[in-house]
Amino acid sequence: MKRIGVIGVGEIGRALVTGLFDGGDESPEVFLSPRGARTAAELSARYEGAMVCVDNQEVVDRSEVVFIAVRRQDRQEALAGLRVSDDKIVVNVMAGVGNDDLRRTLGTDAPLVRAIPLPAIRERRSVTVTYPSHPVVDSLFERLGGVLPVADETAFNVFSALTGTLTTHYWYLATLTSWAIGHGIAPDDADSYVRGLFQGVGRALSDETRSLHQLAADHETPNGNNERIRTTWFGPANSEALNKALDDLLDHLK
Repeated sequence: MKRIGVIGVGEIGRALVTGLFDGGDESPEVFLSPRGARTAAELSARYEGAMVCVDNQEVVDRSEVVFIAVRRQDRQEALAGLRVSDDKIVVNVMAGVGNDDLRRTLGTDAPLVRAIPLPAIRERRSVTVTYPSHPVVDSLFERLGGVLPVADETAFNVFSALTGTLTTHYWYLATLTSWAIGHGIAPDDADSYVRGLFQGVGRALSDETRSLHQLAADHETPNGNNERIRTTWFGPANSEALNKALDDLLDHLK
């Protein structure tokens, strides 16, 4: 695919463009909407094949594949009056916006594919969930770290709900750091140690020969520190609360 458009150049748009250009293989032409003007201008200055268009219609007209990456609440304003011919491929990366909704907004019969790209696609290290499967879109995300096509929108929403736990993980790490600081550890030391501790844990996730439960068990000793925290803090009530939060989010996404 030679010509790719991005409408809504925020964090995911930036990661997409960076991943496409920094991979070492042949890069496409990328056309950026003026939304997110500062980021679009920065990417255009950094990459020879990226250019900022005058409006979203120009992005569509010059592209073969168009990514819609605006915020859910901004979609009506950003996409109003946009003409998308049926020979385009539209990739919908708006959280909580189904393809039926987007098709009504655009009034097109072009193929529409939902996707959940994560910021790590900038380093080609993140698997992207797609629905429905489309050879062009799946091939593109395969270059950016891998693709996981799912059978229906119900499964897609489950993966979307899982994605909603990302910042909770960062907040958990921030809470650990704050606790250490409260016990007299210098902020820079606490931050450095927590980052290093969990970067190591992250690398262990690449070992797909062990299940997640097995990885947890391998990091515990009977009556040891890890087991104590897991069984006293992440007990049945905590686990039930997390499951309920995910169920509520899934209902919202439906």
